[in-house]
Amino acid sequence: MIPWVDPGQALPAPDTALIEPNGLLAAGRDLSAQRLVEAYAQGIFPWFSEGQPVLWWSPNPRMVLHLNELRVTHSLAKKMRSLGRSGQWEVRMNTAFVEVMSQCALPRPDQDGTWISEVIIEAYTALHRAGLAHSVEVWEGSELIGGLYGVALGKMFYGESMFTRRADASKVALVVWARKLQELGFEIIDCQQNTGHLASFGAREIERATFLRDLHRLSQLPGPDWSSVRLALDSSAPVQHSQAKC
Repeated sequence: MIPWVDPGQALPAPDTALIEPNGLLAAGRDLSAQRLVEAYAQGIFPWFSEGQPVLWWSPNPRMVLHLNELRVTHSLAKKMRSLGRSGQWEVRMNTAFVEVMSQCALPRPDQDGTWISEVIIEAYTALHRAGLAHSVEVWEGSELIGGLYGVALGKMFYGESMFTRRADASKVALVVWARKLQELGFEIIDCQQNTGHLASFGAREIERATFLRDLHRLSQLPGPDWSSVRLALDSSAPVQHSQAKC
């Protein structure tokens, strides 16, 4: 059994989450911006299907990408250098937040449905308006071809979802964003759950207790002035190279 959390009630501590299903912590109906900030500050995130109550999760272990461990394949690095020289693709931030979320919500061949419902889009758009949720977009001319979105508290970034409409577009978004975050003093991206795709970039699982210690330290630091942040296909940034083909 998990507790039901009404508006005004605090979410339970992450270490009270179930072992099976891994990380399920609580349920409720409140998905306000205030509730989301409360949750992310404690390493808790919402994940539920349309028609369900809001389900809150904090899995153990936790998948994270340490930015100093970012790996980029030789082929992707070469492609980014080429794109950077040609100007064929452009990477922007926060110019199409709702569109990025809507693209992330579209059905995928390997999934039965999507958890990014209209309710989720509305909730995270409110966070975006508050300056706490951000989108990274890859454009080819006037066409949005890839991107990602997530939440930032202090110097802690929580990745939520990504999409691609061209080969490697979401990978380019992730690499450019990871490099920029490291430049701004961020140390990790919370990836929430283990996927082979994120592991190929160097993401790995750590104990929830370790993740929470990092989160509490980083989220209390002053965040950057996001209005002054610009993104670019910078071919000069150092990266670790992976031999994997992806």
